Amino acid sequence: MGRRSRKRGKGDAAPAATTDYEDAEGNVLTLRDSLSAGTLRKLTEVTGSSASTRDDVWQRLGELMFERLAVSWTIAGLPLTGQKEQLGRYRMADSDTRRWVRETLEEHLRRLSAG
Repeated sequence: MGRRSRKRGKGDAAPAATTDYEDAEGNVLTLRDSLSAGTLRKLTEVTGSSASTRDDVWQRLGELMFERLAVSWTIAGLPLTGQKEQLGRYRMADSDTRRWVRETLEEHLRRLSAG
């Protein structure tokens, strides 16, 4: 059989554990409760090119954390579950929303590393 018709076995796995965080407006960000060792390593290795500013590196780290942790983001009752649509919405968010997301991601990582 061709490669495309083979079953990969991923569909049988139980869904990953998640935690929901709600902001003051009732929007819900759902984050996964575990990350692979490779992902954790990647988060600690984020650097920029020689032309990157400290802010560029900080922004990239925030996006990388968001990409790896976010499972879904419900905004005004509309659930965003695709990684591209979530990241696009994060990039378009106002500074207060981005700050809330960043603080939520950092708190979530602290909880994961403590537990």
